[in-house]
Amino acid sequence: MVNDNIYLIGLMGVGKTTIGKQLAKALAMPFYDSDKAIKDSTGVDIPTIFEFEGEEGFRVREAKMIEKLTQLQGIVMATGGGAILREENRNHLKENGFIVYLHCSIDRILERTRRDTQRPLLKTDNPRKCLQQLLEERQPLYLSCADIKIDTGVLRTKTVIKQILEAYSARKQGHEDVKG
Repeated sequence: MVNDNIYLIGLMGVGKTTIGKQLAKALAMPFYDSDKAIKDSTGVDIPTIFEFEGEEGFRVREAKMIEKLTQLQGIVMATGGGAILREENRNHLKENGFIVYLHCSIDRILERTRRDTQRPLLKTDNPRKCLQQLLEERQPLYLSCADIKIDTGVLRTKTVIKQILEAYSARKQGHEDVKG
């Protein structure tokens, strides 16, 4: 049985949640945001977890949530930007679904996140430098997992969703041909 899950990966601010919600609606599938699921299960927001447990404490919680959510069938999930840092998370994603790497320019991310107070990693004097470092560190991991890569900075949301649906459908068709 091919797992029908779709997972969205990429840096913060690339549109994973926005696109994920609309994609899930188009497919009539439930949508999950791994960061929101962590918030809902702990009762506190991500910045608070970072404050009291540090990034490592958050990553432990994130790994448990990714493992739990990847066991579900027929979902769309937006992951946190750093979810791919842990090999166990990458494996859970690769083994259980179709992975879409969403990306856009640092300028576009800064534009989208400038008023967002819920991004602990951007609470720095130089958010641009922080994003550039995160991208350098994470891009090889995003690419190693991705079934498809889409630039959300130049395409309209509807176009992004259309491209995801076409690639997802083609992959499912390919798996069905192999099964048949």
